[in-house]
Amino acid sequence: MTRTSSVASWAPVILLLALVAGATAVSICNIESDQLKECRPAVTGKSPKPPTKRCCSVVRQANLPCLCNFKSVLPSLGIDPALAMALPKKCGLKTPRECHGKMPKLPQ
Repeated sequence: MTRTSSVASWAPVILLLALVAGATAVSICNIESDQLKECRPAVTGKSPKPPTKRCCSVVRQANLPCLCNFKSVLPSLGIDPALAMALPKKCGLKTPRECHGKMPKLPQ
């Protein structure tokens, strides 16, 4: 693998870790990264809460196929990927085809 492709494959991981660490909000998949916290209670824990209206508003404006590209890093952030991929349906949207299936493995 070339150095460029290796860096590109880790870019989503680095971006999400920066977001969790409290970095300044950035635009990702048509939403501001700080808006993602609106949905955290619905995608974490053993008894997650239903998504709020504010969470669903974020989900509606997001580029969902784009966000699905990040599902492989969700467990490392304490987010249940199955709960995250169920959010569109819970918010009255169709889950994009790209969000179905197994999670890709992170590059090693």
